[in-house]
This record gives sequence, structure tokens and C-alpha cells, in this order.
Amino acid sequence: MKESLSPPSRYHRVLLKLSGESLMGAQGFGIDPTVVSRLSEEIREVHQLGVQVACVIGGGNIFRGLSANASSGIDRVTADHMGMLATLINSLALQDQLEQHGVHTRVLSAIEVRQVAEPYLRRRAVRHLEKGRVIIIAAGTGNPYFTTDTAAALRAMEVKAEVILKATRVDGVYSSDPEKVPDAVRFEEITYLQVLEKGLQVMDSTAISLCMDNQLPIIVFNSGVRGNIRRVILGEKIGSLVRG
Repeated sequence: MKESLSPPSRYHRVLLKLSGESLMGAQGFGIDPTVVSRLSEEIREVHQLGVQVACVIGGGNIFRGLSANASSGIDRVTADHMGMLATLINSLALQDQLEQHGVHTRVLSAIEVRQVAEPYLRRRAVRHLEKGRVIIIAAGTGNPYFTTDTAAALRAMEVKAEVILKATRVDGVYSSDPEKVPDAVRFEEITYLQVLEKGLQVMDSTAISLCMDNQLPIIVFNSGVRGNIRRVILGEKIGSLVRG
């Protein structure tokens, strides 16, 4: 019997949450093509393991609605819609690189922009996953006052993902921001309630509450290290696990 060349993955269907800032690389703004290409290669690698991958990307590298509302006085609803369009730009950039790496990809948008993306429909999203396509879900929930973290939690539950993989700039959940507090304590495992009680910046409280109510685990890990997405998929003990 011919042996499988690929190690067994721990998960069958995952939702990968990428921050907009993760696409910037060393730049202070915008999209670094080399970073998007590397992330695309890593997604392709896990896709080749037979894992169904849904992605949600933030838009903070281009426009952050809440910050714009606070600093410039732009109406919150308008600012949030501008932020949703920023996530669509990032989604198209990732789709382009994935397809250049030979991965069939669909962008599904909560705001209708039919010239560049399909409208998000839960059944359509699941069908794409079943057909072996990577899906990128853009424009958050389509509603103001909700972050892309909340969108990631909501979409993960809708498509029945087994876990949210929260890709960040640090290697897990800390008691304080490790980039500002050198002696911050890292948690290998932490509960949803502890995250909420300690006010830790894993995801916003709405997203954490949604995951807690539906027992959807979250793994927080550093996306800046090459191969980490694959390591998480294979069940290696990296990052921090958030669960009940």
C-alpha cells in the first residue's frame, strides 16, 4: 500500500483570521507583496493537506473605522463602511496571490460589489469549501459597529469551522502587550471567561462571547514565523489556546 506523503492534519475545516497589519510587513501602511505571497504559500501548504480554509482579513493597514471616527470626526457608520471596503482590497490582494500559487479562491463580500466579489451567502460559502476552494470573506458582517474579529467568529460558526486561527504579530496571549511590557506573562492555555475578566486583547468582547457561547476554540499564534500556520494545523503546541 502506498503511504501518504502528507502528515494527517488535526483539523478538517478552519477559519484563519488575519489582521490587516499583518499584510504591511515592515511598511507603515498598505500591502507588502512579499508578505502576501508568503502567506499565500503557507495557505496553499495547508490546503494541500486537505484542510478546508476560510479567511477573514482586517483592514487596519489601509483604514480603521473606529480610529477614524475618533480622530477625524467622520461619522461612525461611514467610517465603518470605509473600513469594510479596506478589507475587500486586502481580500482581493490575497486572492490574487493564492491564484498565482495555483489555489482556486473565491472572495465573498458582505457588501455587494458583484464586479469583484460574490455576495456572501452561507450555503454558497460552505459549497465552495466542499469543492476544495479557499474562501476569503470580506466586508466584515456588512454592518457598522462590528469588528472583523466579530465577523470572524460569526462566519466561523456559520460555516462550521472547528477552530479560529488568530494570526498576530506575537506568539500567543499575554497578560499585557509584550511589545510594551517586557515581563508580560504568556498563557499557553486560557479560558474565555479569563480573557473577558482580565480584559486581554485577544479579540473584542463580542467575538469572545460568541465563541464562548458556541464552544469554538481560538488559537492565537505568530503569523510572522514561516510555517506556523501549518504547524498549528498539524497540532503542534505553538501559540495560546483559548477555550472553555
